[in-house]
Amino acid sequence: MIAADVVAALAAVSDPLDAVHLQRFFKTGPGEYGEGDVFVGVRVPATRKVVKSFADLPLDEVDVLLDSDVHEHRLAGLLILNAQFAAASKPRTFDVEKQERVVDRYLGAIARRRVNNWDLVDSSAENILGPWLFDRRRDLLFSFARSADLWERRIALLTTFEFIKRGDPSTTFELAELLLPDRADLIQKALGWMLREVGKKVDGALLMSFLEQHASAMGRTALSYATEHLEPETRRALRAS
Repeated sequence: MIAADVVAALAAVSDPLDAVHLQRFFKTGPGEYGEGDVFVGVRVPATRKVVKSFADLPLDEVDVLLDSDVHEHRLAGLLILNAQFAAASKPRTFDVEKQERVVDRYLGAIARRRVNNWDLVDSSAENILGPWLFDRRRDLLFSFARSADLWERRIALLTTFEFIKRGDPSTTFELAELLLPDRADLIQKALGWMLREVGKKVDGALLMSFLEQHASAMGRTALSYATEHLEPETRRALRAS
């Protein structure tokens, strides 16, 4: 089982018309956030179906996928890392050394700028770094949040989705404060989204307390996302603050 087998399986379900659509959708034009990214035209459900047959792909071969210029190859590599981390986290197959090896490959991919679009970030950060860092020091996330790289900043926020699901919004709030001045659209959306999830999954009162303190400093997009599930009158009051 090698990376070329995954590439061939993806090619078999690709569609050139979908490739054109995906390149537009993921903003691959000059000056856009996905500039230069290459698509072969495989939809995400099809990619997920393909990688189920390659969950045990050796990590060196996963790196080959992650270093591909083709977006769907990189997504497949990340989904395989997800699967291997999840398998190493189950009671019957628990293996902290395997978890660490997966995390190392993931961090290597981030350092090489291979986790470089929002879907790649969103499908991997919470599933790999989230559970890995939950009971560990989270300094890495603050380093990412201070990075000049858009995707590292989004990774920092999206990693905390796993913390939120486990009832711990503390790092989400700390990162949100740090990133309040960040007006990059994909950071604004991630910031507001994670705050909204705190309100939904942990405590609406905690969200309101944060918003009452910081709404005036938040960008319009972040505030809109964060307040999406609040009462209209509350939303209007926060936007006017």
